[in-house]
Amino acid sequence: MDKRIAVVGAGAVGGYVGGHLARNGYDVTLIDPWPEHIEAIRADGLRLTGVTPEETCTVRLPTMHLTEVQGLAKERPIDIAFVSVKSYDTEWASMLIRPYLAPGAVVVSLQNCINEERIAGIVGWGRTMGCIAARISVDLHAPGQIRRTVPKGGATHTVFRLGEVHGRITARAEAIAAMIATIDSIKVTTNLWGERWSKLCLNGMRNGVSAATGLGGNGADRDPQLRRFAIHLGGEAVRIGQALGYVLEHIGPLEPDLLARAHEGEASALEEVEARMLAVAGGNTRSELQRPSMGQDMLKGRRTEIDFMNGFIVAKGATIGLSAPSHARLTEIVKQVERGETPPRPENLYGG
Repeated sequence: MDKRIAVVGAGAVGGYVGGHLARNGYDVTLIDPWPEHIEAIRADGLRLTGVTPEETCTVRLPTMHLTEVQGLAKERPIDIAFVSVKSYDTEWASMLIRPYLAPGAVVVSLQNCINEERIAGIVGWGRTMGCIAARISVDLHAPGQIRRTVPKGGATHTVFRLGEVHGRITARAEAIAAMIATIDSIKVTTNLWGERWSKLCLNGMRNGVSAATGLGGNGADRDPQLRRFAIHLGGEAVRIGQALGYVLEHIGPLEPDLLARAHEGEASALEEVEARMLAVAGGNTRSELQRPSMGQDMLKGRRTEIDFMNGFIVAKGATIGLSAPSHARLTEIVKQVERGETPPRPENLYGG
């Protein structure tokens, strides 16, 4: 527990992971650009809640405003830096922490989307690692207050996936995984890029749809037209990922090929995919609290990650001659909602 850890971006996921690591005895400093959030933690501690009483706690730990980070020059260097900002903030966050890294430090992308290349361009490939929050829903619902809205994975399913960019299992990856295992289930993967693209497929089906419609993920899945649109989003992304050479994992409860065949019009596949999506949507008793991160951003008036999610899928497909018309349409509609040209509503995606 002698490693010094910094979390750059102490929002929902970063704050949740950093807070629980500190709760479990690790040396963690939270760095965040939202002044009220940092001040609330300093005054009252970081309030963490979950779906069980055992998950509820208040953690007191060191914090820094962005304007204070230069003070790290007078302190012990950072051994592990989790970058957990929005994708559009990746470069400056990596540049911010780079001068304060120890010689053998590692920078871990704990983010949506695929940002490892951006981080490596600043700190070097040898210092870059990825961590995917594959199955979790957390919300920074007030300054200094983060709630988890789904149960812990535990032995039921693996929540976090940690991997080296070169795909080998290393001692440092296992050591970081052991830290995160004190929070919830994790595995060290040899398939970081396949895991990343698989999570991108799932995010691509849910985040932008929530932002464009104002609905949570389960609410959108209960709407027949939105559900079919999400299936097209997923199938397009699967086929592009496969063409790029990625070995894809499950897309939520769905096998990649099954999802792609449903998108391509295979009746039996479509029936099975819809049944599984409805089973998940109907079986969640806390769905009123669940909203994908992009839907949360839209509610808060923040910039969305649409260009780094659905727009990224469109761009990567174009490099290999594959189109992603559903992703292109969703990207444009989300931008229209961001600009205030149309309100978030289900009708935005009907007919797609």
